[in-house]
Amino acid sequence: MNRIIFTLLALLSAPIHAEYVSRVVAEGLAFPWSMTFIDDDTFIVATRSGTLEQIRLSTSEQLTLSGTPETYVESQGGYFDLILDPDFTNNRRLYLALAEGPAEANATAIYQAVLGQTGLTAVTKIFRGTPNKDTPAHYGGKLAFLADATLLLTTGDGFEYREAAQDPFSQLGKILRLKTDGSAPENNPFADGKEGDPYVYSYGHRNPQGLAVSSSGQIWAHEHGPQGGDELNHIRPGNNYGWPATSFGINYSGARITPLTSAEGITPPVTYWLPSIAPSHLLIYQGALFEDWQGSFMVSALVDQDVKRLTLDDNSVTTSESLFGELGARIRGIHEGPDGAIYLLTDSDPGSVIEIRPKTVAPLTEPLTEPS
Repeated sequence: MNRIIFTLLALLSAPIHAEYVSRVVAEGLAFPWSMTFIDDDTFIVATRSGTLEQIRLSTSEQLTLSGTPETYVESQGGYFDLILDPDFTNNRRLYLALAEGPAEANATAIYQAVLGQTGLTAVTKIFRGTPNKDTPAHYGGKLAFLADATLLLTTGDGFEYREAAQDPFSQLGKILRLKTDGSAPENNPFADGKEGDPYVYSYGHRNPQGLAVSSSGQIWAHEHGPQGGDELNHIRPGNNYGWPATSFGINYSGARITPLTSAEGITPPVTYWLPSIAPSHLLIYQGALFEDWQGSFMVSALVDQDVKRLTLDDNSVTTSESLFGELGARIRGIHEGPDGAIYLLTDSDPGSVIEIRPKTVAPLTEPLTEPS
């Protein structure tokens, strides 16, 4: 099938919504979990299966990057998140969060590398969380830079080690803050190590898989509850967010985890979901293409197979709507492109990258090449 015919078919088959149209811009990916643009026409997808795929938006040309670090691929383990250094234009550095084995002693780790023409060089492990665990679940693994170029990492409770989330000396069930050389900043809440681990920024988290920093510098995270009780939290240094001392959810067996939904010294969530939506990624949209969505919190949901668009006023949710449910896909990630287009990652093998644009500015040329 030639390119012109495929262009027409791609446009005709794109799902139509009152505000937007969608199109597949990459496919055949093994559980894509994160992506980042390195220029206006090139992005890299990190797959849970442990590959980095460099893709041209205009041509769909795909290259599996070489030199990538080994990861522990089991259950929820693999590559988690990929972000660029704030000075990427000059230093070509990127950061990758992943599960590192072995199976009986695995943990969430961060690798730093330099992006070359066809692969990674200067690959260096800058951090590995402690203690080790023997469960392939609840890694967290989301990354975000703050304005001072320090790096945030979310970690999960390892599923079987939930009490560690309340222990400020453990790095399980936390949001951690570190420098890009892997050291702990001197102004972290427990920097002296007397009341907690020097890397710990906040604690009492179950499995935070959404992390974003607003344009004003506020830190936001969402996390999976057990059966019910997924949370959106405004993160402040040194605060305790409750798990498992407080929760709005119950155990998968139906047993109660805790009778408390609030307690003194615990920061309550800004909002929570009952039943669970399984929140998988968080984007605070700042683009120009969807003016009405600017400042919205976009929460991708695995169970509901959609994206929740939340508007907030004074740190309270005022409106919520569901988007992209017509795609019928478990959405693992939601990302903003250089021009404000939105990109969704489907949690499947094969998985896809789906581009979302306003109907009035939908692309008319350069679609995906014919699929294999």
